[in-house]
Amino acid sequence: MPDLSVRIKKKTDGSAALSCTRADGSVTWQRQDGQLGAIFPLHDLTHYAVETTLGLREAFFGLLASGWDISDFARAEMKPKFTTEALIAEAIVGYFDLERMTGERPDAAELNRRLAEYCAERGLGAPLELTEPMVATIRATRAALFERWRALPAGESMELPFDRTPMPTSESNISGERP
Repeated sequence: MPDLSVRIKKKTDGSAALSCTRADGSVTWQRQDGQLGAIFPLHDLTHYAVETTLGLREAFFGLLASGWDISDFARAEMKPKFTTEALIAEAIVGYFDLERMTGERPDAAELNRRLAEYCAERGLGAPLELTEPMVATIRATRAALFERWRALPAGESMELPFDRTPMPTSESNISGERP
């Protein structure tokens, strides 16, 4: 069993639900009603594409696998506990969400410029350096996930495995702890 089994259900009313089952059997979940049902599944799938492509293990899905509740990400008292990796992943996902909304496709150099600025403003140290192959893989993975989501019949679920074990071919150079 993976560290986390990610399940996104497309409900018949247009809403969605994200549930994540940890290896120990515990579950965290969130309903995504109304407009959130149209936005959050794509955002969550972008997280999956970014985190698996870049080998991130202490970002959104990694923190959920380690015991965080989905609601923890919205709680002010948890913000100081976010890992550097989680903050950087959220920024990268945000850039790809913006790309989805605007159609503008920045290259790796532009994404790196934005990421360096983001990290400098927050005192996060040196960010991950994205390469063109990384960006292309994120886009391809995201496109395949979006295609699966759009083809999914209402009432059905999409399941994805997530493991925190670092992949030997894609190691992150982001510190897991905040400075």
